[in-house]
Amino acid sequence: MMINSDTIFSMTQANQNFSQVARTVDQTGEAVIFKNNKPKYVVLDADANAYLLNLTDDEKIDIAARQILARYLPAFKELAK
Repeated sequence: MMINSDTIFSMTQANQNFSQVARTVDQTGEAVIFKNNKPKYVVLDADANAYLLNLTDDEKIDIAARQILARYLPAFKELAK
C-alpha cells in the first residue's frame, strides 16, 4: 500500500483533531493513522469505497488469496518443484 505523506496522522493528532482527519478523507479519500510510528488504521470514505462494505466473505477470501498468491508466487513455485 502506498501512503501519501499528506494523509498521515499520529494517534495523538487524530484524537485531538479528528475533524482534520475527516477533512483529509473528504479531500483525498483516505487517511492513515500511525501508532508507535507504524501505520495502524486506515480511514476511508465509505461513499467512495462502498464496494468494500458490500463484499461477501467469499469475495473477501478471494481477494486475500489473490494478494497472497501474487506476493509469494516465486516461493510457491519453488515449493512445487
